[in-house]
Amino acid sequence: MKKALVIGVTGQDGRYALNLLSKEGYRVVGTSRDSIKAINQLCLKNPNLEILEWDLRNEVQIREIIQRVKPSEIYNFAAYSSGEKMYENPVDLTVINGLGVTKILDAIKEIDPKIRFVQASSSEMFGLVASKPQNELTPFNPRSPYGAAKLYGHNMVNVYRERYHLFACSAILFNHESPHRGINFVTRKITHTAAKIKLGLADKLVLGNLEIQRDWIFAGDAVRAMWMMLQAPHATDYIVSGGVSHSVREFCALAFSRLGMNYEDYVVSSPEFFRPAESINLEGDPSKLHAIGWSKSKSFNELVYSMVDNDYILLNNK
Repeated sequence: MKKALVIGVTGQDGRYALNLLSKEGYRVVGTSRDSIKAINQLCLKNPNLEILEWDLRNEVQIREIIQRVKPSEIYNFAAYSSGEKMYENPVDLTVINGLGVTKILDAIKEIDPKIRFVQASSSEMFGLVASKPQNELTPFNPRSPYGAAKLYGHNMVNVYRERYHLFACSAILFNHESPHRGINFVTRKITHTAAKIKLGLADKLVLGNLEIQRDWIFAGDAVRAMWMMLQAPHATDYIVSGGVSHSVREFCALAFSRLGMNYEDYVVSSPEFFRPAESINLEGDPSKLHAIGWSKSKSFNELVYSMVDNDYILLNNK
């Protein structure tokens, strides 16, 4: 039986990885900064899941866990998010999102170089882009602490792959969403607030720049792409995207229309929510990923509708 170590198992991506790997017959060990909370959230539903507490700042603990678990594959989802709060503590963010990746890679090199590793990199590494779509050869130009830290981790994956011949891959993930997305992310904020307005629990939604464009896909599809990368014969990096970008305005229009409302009656754009440095138009070219057999299972419309439906049901039941 294959064994997978899922770092950051309680987040959106970690949950989808747990479901996928369990269906594929893996024994899954997950890590979390709060093991008790993670056990309460996940282990009751997954009795075969083992949760270990792991702080990526602790290099000794990293090595101890890899030696104990002896995984054949490692998935790294642990990271501070790209929300506005990233500017409050950029040092800690860099330690986790950047240096933490190097610590994992170095532990793999020393303990078992046969372990296959995939890093959740980010389209935010592209930053200010001159053209679209972006592919694996597009130059990086991050505009935020999050993008810069992710780029450091991404580069170290390449260094360890070339220098030490590790099977290490970077999944350059474009925005990927689901009903499990945190409420602090703009997509979930839209769907959750739209449902609240429909139920009479709110009267407006205040957002930043509605013209920002992102290439949104279903988080389950993104995680499946990462698993497929580790099953490929050679380690390399891949763009993980849908190949089509949409604006925040389009996302709002779809979400509100799902509930029979016009977003223009409720959505307000306020400059106070504009980020000081924002990647305006991110759109990926997933051709390389298509070549190993991947395709998305949900359209943009289906993704938005599933998130709205889930939030409406949750709030209505409450």
